[in-house]
Amino acid sequence: MALLGLTEKLTYLSEPDIRRIERAYRYAERSHTGQVRQTGDLYITHPLAVANILADMHMDPEGLMAAMLHDVIEDTGVTKGQISRRFGRTVADLVDGVSKLNEIEFESKAQQQAESFQKMTLAMSRDIRVVLVKLADRLHNMRTLGTLSADKRRRIARETMEIYAPIAQRLGIEHVRIEYEELSFAAMYPLRHQRLREATEAARQNRKAFVIEIRQAIENCLEQESINALVKGRQKHLWSIYLKMRDKKKAFRDIMDVFAFRLVVDSVDNCYRALGMMHSIFKPVPGEFKDYIAIPKANGYQSLHTVLVGMHGVLIEVQIRTTEMEMIANYGIAAHGEYKAGNTRKEGSQSRASRWIQGLLAMQKQAGNSIEFLENVKADLFPDEVYVFTPRGKIIELPTGATAVDFAYSVHTALGNSCIACRVDGQLTPLSEGLQSGQKIEIISAEGAQPNPNWLSFVATAKARSAIRHFLKTQEHDESVNLGKRLLDQALSRFGTSYRQLKKSEIKRILQSSGASTFKYILHQIGLGNRVPLAIANLIVPLEESQTKDRNRKPPLPLEVGGQKAMLLQYGKCCHPIPGDPILGHLSPGKGAVVHLESCRNLIELRSNPEKCTPMTWSDSVQGQFPVELKVEVTPKRGFIATLASRITEKDATIEKISTLEKDAFTSIVDIVIAVRDRTHLADILRRVRALSPVRRVSRVRN
Repeated sequence: MALLGLTEKLTYLSEPDIRRIERAYRYAERSHTGQVRQTGDLYITHPLAVANILADMHMDPEGLMAAMLHDVIEDTGVTKGQISRRFGRTVADLVDGVSKLNEIEFESKAQQQAESFQKMTLAMSRDIRVVLVKLADRLHNMRTLGTLSADKRRRIARETMEIYAPIAQRLGIEHVRIEYEELSFAAMYPLRHQRLREATEAARQNRKAFVIEIRQAIENCLEQESINALVKGRQKHLWSIYLKMRDKKKAFRDIMDVFAFRLVVDSVDNCYRALGMMHSIFKPVPGEFKDYIAIPKANGYQSLHTVLVGMHGVLIEVQIRTTEMEMIANYGIAAHGEYKAGNTRKEGSQSRASRWIQGLLAMQKQAGNSIEFLENVKADLFPDEVYVFTPRGKIIELPTGATAVDFAYSVHTALGNSCIACRVDGQLTPLSEGLQSGQKIEIISAEGAQPNPNWLSFVATAKARSAIRHFLKTQEHDESVNLGKRLLDQALSRFGTSYRQLKKSEIKRILQSSGASTFKYILHQIGLGNRVPLAIANLIVPLEESQTKDRNRKPPLPLEVGGQKAMLLQYGKCCHPIPGDPILGHLSPGKGAVVHLESCRNLIELRSNPEKCTPMTWSDSVQGQFPVELKVEVTPKRGFIATLASRITEKDATIEKISTLEKDAFTSIVDIVIAVRDRTHLADILRRVRALSPVRRVSRVRN
């Protein structure tokens, strides 16, 4: 009898397919014999409910059989091989895929949850039906949350809101997304949900006559033009109302003053004709028209949206779409069975979903760990879109707040990595400026350019963020290997040898002694400051040889700094060394080599440990600007700070920080950090500052 309700929905399938589904049901029923859910119902009611949800989406026979069997591997003694022999390999793979996703629990550790989400991404890439079954499974679990404790209800609801609802939205399954949000809202904020529901029901009762009047006016107008349309009053769901009240600081009455209608017509031509009729009987609100038919949303959603001023000045939101668009809006990727293998429906939900999933896989490869991957994906699920154009007219979909850097990475990772500037509608525009729909974006790139770490503070897409991080990590790794090579070469010079003279036997010996898998890994660790180069040199040079050479040990060659950009070569903020200063390096674990002034007080204790310090010298090709701190003692005078700043910037120096402190009634102290090229540049600036009449004394702060 329980199965009868499902079979009545399966009229879209053939009799043989229905019998296969019935066989799967009976097999699941036997396998779950004696098992009971926390609600007190027999366990088989759950897989049957999941299958019913998927039948409403017109899921194919294999998907429905997998829904029936989705818990048998995890909760009974049935194996994947047994399912494969009875129901085929496809069904067995689907059941196995869903079973592997079942360990996602919000109360688990963040690492476990993130790794489970990675499994979901891989499952989606193999067969999207795995996730459709999982979404239906979660939906039935949300419908039966009532028997759980309040804390567990809130945890599960929060996870549903953060991960499952956005995935349903991204796959275009709107009715599932809305139900997720409504059930999660009730579980997370039960009192707010109840009050809002009561207020909404009361408001709808009061507005009933007005809604009928507006609908009648719309229907009469469409009938006169012979446009067949189904006119529906569209109700805002409670979570949407709550978000608008919370985020836009609006009162309940302001939101409920907007009347919403949906017009479902039989063709795209009639969508635009109906739009024209709506604009002829009601005045459109400027800037509120959106054409998602010409430019569909990322999940395949298509519709015309407009806002009108109706009778008595009330606002009317109208959505106009075809019957097919209505189906895709509700069922997304599940509409028309687009998830089936081999379906290549052009620009349909399947192809869009596939592109999104492939993007997830690319991010997964670039992410440093599973938690970073999950954070990236959460950030990308799913803000409103802006639609911009390439110079050749191709449309690129980006989230609201996206910048030219996001655009560049969406076109190609290599273009993002080499991006240096952009033109928006022909005008040079800062890379950090947010893009608007309709703009034409041209990226200016340069060979040898590379991502700026500061881009991470303004990019909006997960693809851009993960690509920038991946590049920086790769660059950091390469630089740490290079720095490790130089530091080891410096240490070997004490023994009269060098990195280039190393033999394979010596490298093999160091790998055996250290337990490292590759020599590059050892160089990487030296560059990061996690291994001492002198200790590695002692392991490389044989003991008897090192003892002989120790008597004739040479002073190590100084390490040249400043000849190239290096992420792992840092400059001490305690003493601010600049080119021309005598310097000494300190090997700091995790940071690499830190450059200090030779006279820096922070090196006093470390000087006695040659393994922690390394001689350094400035490269002849040193470039760039280096911060230096000055202390200026002055007699207070109106406008002096402006004069001081002007004197400094006239000499091509940058002021990074400035502050003043009143020492007494006759003296003020100005602390200033400026960026200079070298000691000669600094000396020139100091002479100009000393020449100012209010200046009593100016000195460089070295610690």
